[in-house]
Amino acid sequence: MKRNQKEGVSLKETEKSNYDQVIENWRLKFLEMDQEKLTRKFHLEADEEALYIVYFSRKLRIDRKSGVITDQGVHPGFDTVMNIYNTFYYASEHPVASGNLVAFRQVKRVYPFEAAYRRTIISKLQTIFSGKTQELKMACEALGGTPLPQGDVGYMLPVFPFLNIAVLFWDGDEEFDAQANMLFDSEITEFMHEENVVCVAADAVYYLTLAAGLPGEKIYAE
Repeated sequence: MKRNQKEGVSLKETEKSNYDQVIENWRLKFLEMDQEKLTRKFHLEADEEALYIVYFSRKLRIDRKSGVITDQGVHPGFDTVMNIYNTFYYASEHPVASGNLVAFRQVKRVYPFEAAYRRTIISKLQTIFSGKTQELKMACEALGGTPLPQGDVGYMLPVFPFLNIAVLFWDGDEEFDAQANMLFDSEITEFMHEENVVCVAADAVYYLTLAAGLPGEKIYAE
């Protein structure tokens, strides 16, 4: 790997430092938020020390005093942390899920990100689970999924208890490669910034790979 000769820092290290700084900035923003209002708005479990939110069936802890997010004592990845902070920050005053699941391109304001979404996330989902439909079914069920009639594997997955997406998968054969798709609540951008919709999709792949007993696929950042 090439290194910055002047500073002796690798590109990967620089990227990690940048991600860390973004998380630090948002940690500080969280500390300025009205935590009691967040608790009421998102129906969170809370105690004197922390708020708790369920994300892809994992109970995450947000420390009241430090703003640090942990998953059973471990710091989750960049996408997960940013999705939590950004949901708290960007959600409309009274967000309500429609229950109507639509294709990515039909979600409000996400069109500029569709090419990257298909290139980086859908392609990964297709490649990773090609020939592994049973592993994908097991993973969807482990994440609290509800079976859908579409695809060789089709499940509705809770992102949060109040917001769902769907994962659809058709396995490949000698003539066709595996195909995958995701559907999103049509009002998902009432809960988060449009860029975070891509991060939610990335996290879906990450948590599905973990639940399937495969190496966790972190698409954007560790």
